[in-house]
Formats: sequence, structure tokens, C-alpha cells
Amino acid sequence: MSTIKRYAATALAAAVGVSALAACGGSGSDSARSGGAASKTVTLVSHDSFDVSPAVLKAFAQQTGFTVKVLKSGDAGAALNQEILTKGSPRGDVFFGVDNTLLSRALDNGLFQSYEAKGLERIPADLQLDRAGHRVTPVDTGDICVNYDKKYFADKKLAPPKTLDDLVKPAYKDLLVVEDAANSSPGLGFLLATAGQYGDDGWQGYWQKLKDNGVKVVDGWEQAYNEEFSGSAGGKKAKADRPLVVSYASSPPVEVLYAEPRPAEAPTGVATGTCFRQIEFAGLLDGAKNEAGGKALLDFLIGKQFQEDLPLKMFVNPAVKGTALPEVYTKFGETVDKPLTVEPKKITDNREQWVKTWSSLVKK
Repeated sequence: MSTIKRYAATALAAAVGVSALAACGGSGSDSARSGGAASKTVTLVSHDSFDVSPAVLKAFAQQTGFTVKVLKSGDAGAALNQEILTKGSPRGDVFFGVDNTLLSRALDNGLFQSYEAKGLERIPADLQLDRAGHRVTPVDTGDICVNYDKKYFADKKLAPPKTLDDLVKPAYKDLLVVEDAANSSPGLGFLLATAGQYGDDGWQGYWQKLKDNGVKVVDGWEQAYNEEFSGSAGGKKAKADRPLVVSYASSPPVEVLYAEPRPAEAPTGVATGTCFRQIEFAGLLDGAKNEAGGKALLDFLIGKQFQEDLPLKMFVNPAVKGTALPEVYTKFGETVDKPLTVEPKKITDNREQWVKTWSSLVKK
């Protein structure tokens, strides 16, 4: 959810007070660290935004006999870097949180063992980016999109933007705040959206137009959403003046869920023509001390209980097709039918240079 300070909506969940995961301990921990064959602890390494209901972890323990220990390691990029540094002697058994912007880097470094999780056939083929190797299992998706403040646009009698092209029009001058693509997951995702839309020869020109149209760049999502964006609960308190912000398609339900009193309508909307699709994966780490527990956990991550828990814990979409979704999530969230994407290898080959070029163009 950043990251890739995630999937954003996950950062949003943390920002509005969703409780952090309390991992179950127990006598199995020492055995797991020593690599004992009888270990009943399986260690999940993830980003700081990982969250799950305690009852779901308890169900996993009851069903499998394994207790989950969660090791949080910063945003997704930082967590992945630590696993690369400890390759072959990992800190845990399963890694959760690598997404399509970082996937080929993880695979090129040989971090994961091949394992075809039970139930994988229920996940759409277009989410299975490593179908040949089964080194990673798709767990969820999320869409990085421009959000807008409904009241602002209603008061101004101005239609909110719908597409990337709209954002460079004079009507939206000085209205948009974005995150730094070098430091922020949603910032990077939005940069990738423009690369996917305008191609290698066009995205730089597009960002020059955005800059000329008064785009504001801040360090990260929390500052952009809670301090600069006029449509958020935090923005209203901070007297923010930017009615457009890069966030997530699942941000509006959070504004509803945590509001007191709860509004009948979300105060924010989503420009669905600006969205970049993230796919988040988990994998069995090469050198895992508890392979059996790791495989059982991967099966569970795409099982019914965990998948149904995802929307209101990490504010992401379950990867398993047909998973039941909470009413507040479907009623106030947005479905993005045609998200922008970039092939993972192309991201790996170009990410560093794209970010460097973006920084010199937009931040100077």
C-alpha cells in the first residue's frame, strides 16, 4: 500500500490510526531462529504498512499449527534492500510486499524459491507476472490515482479532471500536489503512469507542462495528503489549498470509515483516467529455515480469510477473483477498469534513469 510505501492507501490506513499488526509469539520462536525441523514459527518479512486482523492470524495457527511472526522493515523498497543484502541467509521465511515496480529486481537477485501456491488458479492470469517460475504469488492490487476534493470543485462550478491530459489544462493551474518520485511509492507510481501513457519520448514533455501549470512536489504521501490536500480530514485542519493530490483509488472509503460522524457520501473522488496499477506479491525466501511453514503461509495469503480481510486492513483489492468485499469499500471506492501499466522489466531497466531525469526536470 509507502514504499514502496504502499500501496498509499495502506499508508493512509496507518495515518488515520489503523492499528499495527500484533504478531503472535510463543515458544516456537527460538526453534525457528535455530532452524529446528520441528519449528512451529514461520517468519513473515514485510513493509511497515502490513496489517491483518488478529483473528485471521489465529485462524492460520489453528488450521496449520504454525504461529506467524511478523518482521516489519520500513517501506517496501527498504525491506527489499535488506533481503538482497542477506540473500541466501534470509531473516525470515516469506517476504510480502514486493510489487511490480520492484519485482524484476527481486527476481534478478534470486531472492525466492519456486512454489506454486494452492489456489493460484483462482487468481487472474494477468496478475501472475512470474507464471513460468512461480517464484512469487500475487496477493493484492492497488491503484495510484489523482484524488480530488468534491466540495472545492462544486463550489467553483468546475468539473474535476478525469485524465492525465486534463491536469495540464489552465483550469487546473496550481491545484495539484504530488509526491517525490525518488522517495515515495505513490510518487513513483504516478511517474510510471505518465511513462506508460506518453512513452519514452513523451513523458518528460508532459512533466514540463505539469510544472508550468503549477504542480507542487512534496517529500511523501503523508505530507501531500494530510497537509496539502484540501479534501482530506487532515487537510481541512491544516487549511490546505490543493484540491488535487496523488493518492489511491481506495482513499475515499477511508475518509468515510474514519469520519465522525460518518458521511453519506465520500468527500473525495478519484480521477480514474490517471491511475497506475500496482500488484503486490509474496514469495518463499531462498534459504528459508521453515519451508513447510512458509509454503503453508503462502497458501493462506491467497485463501478466503486473508483475502477478505485485506480491503479494510490494508485498503487494497484482493487478488483472488470473486472475493467478497465490504460494503463501505465498494460503495465509496472506485473501480479502475483500464489502469495504466508498465512491464516490470522495463521499469527495472529504466527506473533509476527515469527518476534521475524527473528530479532534474521537476525539482530544479
